[in-house]
Amino acid sequence: MLNISSWSSWCPVFALRMEKHSLSLVLSLLLFVPLFHGSITEAAGTLDGSEEWGYVEVRPKAHMFWWLYRSSNRVEDPSKPWPIILWLQGGPGASGVGIGNFEEIGPLDTNLNPRNSTWLQEADLLFVDNPVGTGFSFVEEKSLFVKNDLEAATDLTTLLEEIFNRNENLQKSPLFIVAESYGGKFAVTLGLSALKAIEAGKLKLRLGGVALGDSWISPEDFVLSWGPLLKDVSRLDDNGLKEANSVAQRIKQQIQNGQLVEATNSWSELEQIISSNSNSVDFYNFMLDSGMDPVSSLATIEVSKGIALKKYSRYLSSLRSSSSAGGGDGVGDLDTLLNGVIKKKLKIIPDNVTWGGQSDHVFTAMAGDFMKPRINEVLILPVQKSKIIVHIDYIINNLSLATYMCFTQ
Repeated sequence: MLNISSWSSWCPVFALRMEKHSLSLVLSLLLFVPLFHGSITEAAGTLDGSEEWGYVEVRPKAHMFWWLYRSSNRVEDPSKPWPIILWLQGGPGASGVGIGNFEEIGPLDTNLNPRNSTWLQEADLLFVDNPVGTGFSFVEEKSLFVKNDLEAATDLTTLLEEIFNRNENLQKSPLFIVAESYGGKFAVTLGLSALKAIEAGKLKLRLGGVALGDSWISPEDFVLSWGPLLKDVSRLDDNGLKEANSVAQRIKQQIQNGQLVEATNSWSELEQIISSNSNSVDFYNFMLDSGMDPVSSLATIEVSKGIALKKYSRYLSSLRSSSSAGGGDGVGDLDTLLNGVIKKKLKIIPDNVTWGGQSDHVFTAMAGDFMKPRINEVLILPVQKSKIIVHIDYIINNLSLATYMCFTQ
């Protein structure tokens, strides 16, 4: 098991070398060329080949969207193959194509300005709207939403087979699966599924490693830590701690009894209890109140008021998020940006598909798997692994990770 210090030995170092690429990145918004169209695959890209995107029908009537960026810094060196990073967002139901790309590591931000810290400087980037129903991905029937991490991993493996098996250049690059939040559960199950497909000769891919960023791998350990941590930093008083610990113990018992949907509902209740007893502590920065941090406020989920289960969901990066810098032109507002300028650029998004239009249903379909741990999968995954810890995030915090990591040494 790699510790955080060894992350740099295989994960790109993100230098500031963006200026010379700014113009080409912006101009690429205007360029489009169809690449291929098969029975289960439709793809397109920019004329200069720096971007490709498309749909893979991973199952009949279940369509998964992907977007690949090629770095202009790419160096062809057989002794040090250029890496590809597959970014998996949280949720389930948060869009990697939208959030991970435009709000976190992609070449452009939500105002379509170049991002100096983009990971594209050191690796090619592959964003996927996973599971189906997330972002631009969609299903034609509600019964086709995945119900657990293993089904999601199977769909992702099918997508990788379609993208990599037809492209010998991609096969030369090691693929690193990088995930945050709930995406960590997708990452480890995908890693195992991909390795199985590689060994069976079905997937032509080199799996380089898996990185888990503040990942929801052991829900029981995490919820048991919330009350004590927030009491230690004076965000909860004794009464709040007692109330939070009571619900956390109930969640622990429900998980042990296999009552996973009930555990998910109790998790929602626990978040509400903590919020009401802590002056609405910021889930991502326990030193602040909710709404005080302009960065974490970008991750606030807009959910349908009729879906009570999803009141808690600020935690999992947003399904849809908006920037306070957004204006009436839609630039800066992620939802408007993706459904406006970006959808026009991509051209292959069906007219009746709205970015994020099915995201609410994705979580609902997976409610029975949300609180299921994936510690065993981390233990048996035979590739390089690294954990990234966010020190001021109380949802997945150092205290809980200390317990969880005892099982992964």
